[in-house]
Amino acid sequence: METEITAIIKISPSSDAQVMAFYNEAIGLQRYAEARVIKTTEDMKPANDDLNIIRRLRKMMEEKRKEYVSPLNDHVKVINNTFKTLMEPVEIADKITGDKMLAFNREQDRIRREQEEVNRLRQLAAEKDAALHNGEISEPVNLVEVIPEAPRRISTDMGSSGMRDNWVWKLIDIRLVPVDYLMVNVGVLTPVVKASKGRLTIPGIEIYNEPIIATHR
Repeated sequence: METEITAIIKISPSSDAQVMAFYNEAIGLQRYAEARVIKTTEDMKPANDDLNIIRRLRKMMEEKRKEYVSPLNDHVKVINNTFKTLMEPVEIADKITGDKMLAFNREQDRIRREQEEVNRLRQLAAEKDAALHNGEISEPVNLVEVIPEAPRRISTDMGSSGMRDNWVWKLIDIRLVPVDYLMVNVGVLTPVVKASKGRLTIPGIEIYNEPIIATHR
């Protein structure tokens, strides 16, 4: 069992003087950006300067954000991992008990279906026998007793549990799946397209260049 630890964590960025200084600088940069007009190459130079300032400021603000959230995320991760370990026995117990109840119901259904099939075949045999003996059955039809269906709900003073429909699916042949149920694997496609630098051709996919502004120091 882990020892309980108390941590002091900053939770109010709006009370942080440095964060607010960054914010006020960003407000000024926003106003410059909104008022900026670029019509010549010379106009690009101050825009370039501001863009570099903006991106450095963004980086500094992101670093401050991480100062606030990283300790929180670290603690949440530790707590979640601890509770995952502590809750493992109850999760296992839940699964084992539920699986055994489902297995009982499935076995009861299997037995009942087999009993019903035995009776169907015996009844069919009796009907054929009657057809050979002028409509009279020469031997009694010994039908087996069919067990009742397993109850879909069990109730006690502790509560109740029961069967609930849970429709699921599994892939049989992806070539037969209608296109409406398919989706592009963006996580695979995007890095492949970026690495190809326009040299790749993929049927059904248009690959084009959409430049972005990058800054360098």
